[in-house]
Formats: sequence, structure tokens, C-alpha cells
Amino acid sequence: MSDDTRTVFIIEARELLADMEIALLRCEDGTADPETINAIFRAAHTIKGSAGLVGLDGVVGFTHLVETLLARVRAGKLTLDADTAALLIGCKDHIQGLIDAAADGVDAQTPEQQAVAESLASALRALLGDDPVPGTARPPPAGSAPARAKLTGTTADTLSWHISVRFFAGVLRDGMDPLSIIRYLSTFGRLASVHIVDDAMPASNEFDAESCYLGFEIRFDTDADKAKIEGAFEFVRDECQLHIIPPHSHIARYVELLGDAPLGNIALGALLMQSGTLTRRELDSALRLQQEFVFGASGEAPQLGEILIENQMVAPRVIEAALARQARVPDAPRASGAASPKVESHSIRVDSLKLERLTDLIGELIIAGASTDMIARKADLTDLSESTFRLARLVEAVRDQTLELRMMQIGGTFMRFQRIVRDVARELGKEIRLEVSGGETELDKTLVEHMNDPLMHLVRNAIDHGIEDADTRVAQGKKPQGTLRLAAYHDSGAVVIDVSDDGRGLNRERILRKARERGLIGAADALSDEQTLALVFEPGFSTTDAVTELSGRGVGMDVVKSNVTALRGSVELVSREGEGTTVRIRLPLTLAIIEGFQVRVGSSFFVIPLDMVEECMDLSPTDAAAANQFINPRGKLLPFVRLRDVYRVEGAAAKLESIVVVGGIGLVVDELLGELQTVIKPLPRLFGKVGGIGGSTILGTGQVALILDVPSLIQQCLAERDTRPAASRGQGLRKTARPRHVASPV
Repeated sequence: MSDDTRTVFIIEARELLADMEIALLRCEDGTADPETINAIFRAAHTIKGSAGLVGLDGVVGFTHLVETLLARVRAGKLTLDADTAALLIGCKDHIQGLIDAAADGVDAQTPEQQAVAESLASALRALLGDDPVPGTARPPPAGSAPARAKLTGTTADTLSWHISVRFFAGVLRDGMDPLSIIRYLSTFGRLASVHIVDDAMPASNEFDAESCYLGFEIRFDTDADKAKIEGAFEFVRDECQLHIIPPHSHIARYVELLGDAPLGNIALGALLMQSGTLTRRELDSALRLQQEFVFGASGEAPQLGEILIENQMVAPRVIEAALARQARVPDAPRASGAASPKVESHSIRVDSLKLERLTDLIGELIIAGASTDMIARKADLTDLSESTFRLARLVEAVRDQTLELRMMQIGGTFMRFQRIVRDVARELGKEIRLEVSGGETELDKTLVEHMNDPLMHLVRNAIDHGIEDADTRVAQGKKPQGTLRLAAYHDSGAVVIDVSDDGRGLNRERILRKARERGLIGAADALSDEQTLALVFEPGFSTTDAVTELSGRGVGMDVVKSNVTALRGSVELVSREGEGTTVRIRLPLTLAIIEGFQVRVGSSFFVIPLDMVEECMDLSPTDAAAANQFINPRGKLLPFVRLRDVYRVEGAAAKLESIVVVGGIGLVVDELLGELQTVIKPLPRLFGKVGGIGGSTILGTGQVALILDVPSLIQQCLAERDTRPAASRGQGLRKTARPRHVASPV
């Protein structure tokens, strides 16, 4: 088995296990509907079958026992209650551990894994009781074995199946290995004989290395039933012609097989004799019956069929198939290797590194296109300008499609926390329900992956600190079961993720006392509610007196702020004491390419995210000379700051300055240069602490422009205006020790 095949199995198995866990958690809450149970069974069945194809016998054996229990549940013989669901969750964890070990190249189980497997298997067998395991063959009814032995030449104790399979030409191109299926059969039975059928092999000059020309005739000894044997061929069912003949079958079953034989009756009959499936006499009888079906007079076949049906020697569908074959045009060639029609898959797996490289190339293409457009404008070449315009439209379309490839729904990340909430709540003895909304909201794949840690800290903090135990909640007039909510939605070109609870909320006095003890603020400092709540994001800050395994070290909220900041996002905290807390995270849709609005200040260029721009206007000389730094457009006061002062840009200001309104504040610039597509480049570490800057980009001229992080810049400007003396306002920004509740990307 190739490493690529095993890698694909591990990826798909992990996805199936994640879906299986979500379904089991629903069952644990008492919602074990038939559809959910079927989904759990299908996941276990698929994992078992795929594990056999890649040689993971330990996974096959254990998962078969889980599948057996689920089959009993599907049949209505067992109830999937909370205790059984909890047991199956433990089984899922064990299978997950085996697959994770296989991903590391370790197939053998450790003593610890074996002990866990034995404990879980004992619990599963206790639930199954003494009933026969579904999927095992039962002995034939009394009195019927002698008659069957007379027809087939087998004894009542022989459980020999005959498998006839012809793989279609495209099975290899679909990524399946026929030999792996044969090997999988050996995990639950004995391959008594295997004969390769290669009659479809073409001449050497017509041979296609990617096509399959083989078939197999197999005598297979097992106590499994037909469904289990068919399950081995589940992934190639549309890529082969398969006949499975049970033990003690009538000659009529072999008549049907001979009629469908693409290599001819005599050749197949010889293989059946070699494998010991049929004797010479039985083969002659089968060939004679088959010949009467296909070549006899039209009036004889129905008469023979009626006799066989009345004597229960053959099923009606066999007669129908024989008559259909008889009605065929004799000269019509049999399609060898023709695949059955099937639904084509509309999705493929793509390595994320390839997507990253594609995005980088699109970014470079955008920069090159901007440079070409600028050269065309300077040269005043109309035809070239029109051509570059059309090229820019195409590049924009390619960019959008590329970014869509990177987008994924955040619901998968949200659903993983169901297990976290369940386990942590049980550990703390609390009753907590997780509510999820907006799971269909799409976000850049990189952002989704990097949000796992921040969300983990927020969820664990809400469970440990936020939501009270049942007795405390009842005493406060609340429901005994707390609620934790994860929600995602789009807002102003960004994605917002809310993590909220209906717990005790944050105690502002306690936060201030802890902050004074640590020296973060002075004894006389008066902070607003917003500034007080922002203190919880300070490194090492914690309001708890005891350190637990879950929290109390003061690193959780700091990690949230740091990670979100690195993603060019912001964090906002809202809390009402006694009612609950909400942490609101705002993230850009993508980290790679954005639509921007370019401005110039002196010889420096800045790019403002276009979705943050509200309007642009000219700054009159009268307003520019005013000391209060406010303008009054349409009767509403609007504060403004000069980017020249914020970043100390040298040179004189333009005679006519402009204002770009963003987030309720005006940014004064020298010139408005218009919209552009911009590729975000990270800032070097040397400039990592520059406030209000979210990254950089390269313009078509080769110059570097700084991308503004508007929420961070606004917060920084407002904080600076509050702390500076009136005489020095407007002369530049100084670092302030006052906390900010909005995390600025650096």
C-alpha cells in the first residue's frame, strides 16, 4: 500500500471521526434519531473497510465490534442512551489514537492502547450479550443441507463462498488497488484459492499502464455473511462486475454466473473446477442449463424457468436475466471493461501549500499589472491602457476565484468545541449547553486554523470562570444549565466571531484591585468601564486566586489578543455583572489580498482598507487652521487627525488637504490616489511595534506603501488625545500606558 493511499485514508478517517463525535454528542443529549444513528454506523463501517485496505488490522478488529453494536442499535435491539453514547465516544477516541499512531508510522498498539481496547471491548460485549453477532453466517435450516450437498458437492460444515470479480479499466485511475481488496478479505476469512483472469489483457502495443485488465475467481472460507463480503468491495462497487455465491448454493446460481462470464463458459468452468468450487459433473449440469436458457427455443425457457422456480432451485430474477440475455442481438459485442454509469465527484483535495503558492503568484501578478498600467498612463498609450484595463479585470476575476478556493466554513471549528464543553463541564461538575450559529460563515483557511487556540482559551475561560455551577445559578434565579454561545457573521467586509455566556460576568472592582496590586494602574487612576475591561488582556493578568489545570495563570486572554493581533484582527470585551460576558473578535476575510484606497502624505504612501472608507472630502483652509481639530459637515461634529503628525512625515502639507472618513474619525492626507488591489506583505520585526499599521504592500512604481489598521489607529489616536496636554495636541502621538480594549495588529 502506497504512502499516498495511507495519507488519504488518515485524512478521511479523521474527518469521519469528527463527524461521528458530533453525532454521538447529539445522541448523548437524548436526540438519537434514526438519521443520526445511520450516520454514525456509516462512519464506523467506512473506517473499518478503509483501514482493512491499508493494512491497519488493529483498527479493523476494534471498529468491527463498534460496528456490531451500532448494527444492533439500527435494528432496534438496543437503545442508544446517554451511557451507550458515552461508551461509543470513548471507542471513537481509541480509534482516533490508533489512526494518529498510524499517521506517525506506528501500526502496533502500545500496552496502554491494548489495555484501553480490552476495557472498551469488554463493555461493548457486555451490551451485546450472548446474541450472535450480526454479520456472521448461520447454519442452514435442518433438512436442507443434504439436498444442497447433493447439488454442490459440499458438506453442511463447509462455509466456502465463491467470489467472481472483474475490475473495469478505470479502477486504477480512480485510486483503488484491487490487490488491497483481496488482502482485506483475508482479515476475516481464508483465501482457499485465488485464480487470476487475464483474458482482457490487450496486445503489448495497446497496453495502457493506467488501466486494469484483471479479474479474479476466489474460493473464500469465512463465517461472515454476504453483506460483510460485499462491504470489502464497497469503494469499487461501480468499478467492477461482482458475483458472490454463498455456501451450499444451488447449481442455478452458477448458471447465472456462467451466463455473465465475459471470458466464456468453458474457461470460467475450468477455473471453477480448479478452485474446487464445482465438480466436473456439476459443471456439465450448469453448462447444460445455461445453454438451454440462452440458446433454447423461446417457448422452452419459460417452461424450464417455471420448473426451477417451483422447485425453489432458482430465483425469479435469474429467469428474467436469462430471458433478457436470450433477447440480445447475437452479433452485439460485449463491452469489456465498461464501467457502470456513476455520479462524478465535483471536489478534489488540494495541498494547502499549493494554494499558498498560487495566492502568492496572484499577488505578484497584481503588482506587475499595476506597474504595467502605470507605464501605459505615463506613455499616454491609449491602446495599451485599454489592454491593461482588460487585463486588470481578468486578474481581478482570477484573484476572486483564488480567494474562494482558500475560503472554508467556520462551522467545523465550532463543532469541535462540543466535545470540549462536554468534557470540561463534566470535570467541573457543571451543566452547560453549547449553542452554535453562523457555522456557514466562510473565512480564509489560514484564519480558521489560527483561531483554534484563541477560541479554545475563550471557551475554557467561559466554562471555568464565567458560568456558575447549577446550585449557584438556581440561587440567583437562573436556569441550572448554563449556555455558551459561539456565533459568526459578516459585518462591514469583515467576519465577527462572538463567544458569549450567561454566567456571572466580570467584576470591575475586582479587576481594578488586581490591577493596582500588580502596578498596572495607580491608586488614584479613574478608568472607564471600557478601559477597566481591557485590563484582562494584559500579560499575566488574572482575577482568580487559585491556579487550576484549566486557568488562573493569566495567559489565556493575552494569547487571544496576541493571536488575533497577528491576524490583523481586533478584540472587544463586553460584560454585565450577573448577566454574562461576550468577547467579540473581528477578523479580515483574508490575509493575502485586499481592496484598498491609496493616499499620499508628503513622499509617503498609505493604503486604507476600502471597506473601512465611509467618504472623502476636502479640508477647507479655515478648518485646517482651527486649533480644535473638528469639522462640522452636515451639522455633525467630526474629529480629525493628520497622518503627517501621527507618523511624523517630513515636509510641508499640501495647500489643499483632503479628509478620508473612517470609523467616525477623519484622516487628513495630502492627496487621494484612488482604489487599488493590494497584496499584503508582513512588516519586518524592526517595525513590528509601529501602532496603527497592519502590513505593507509594493506599488506598481516599486515603492512601499503602509497598510493602515484603522481600528487600532482610531483607538490609539483617541487614547493619545485623552492623555496629552491641550497645548501639545496635534503635535504627534506618544506611547500611553493606559490600556486599550482593541488589540492592534502589529
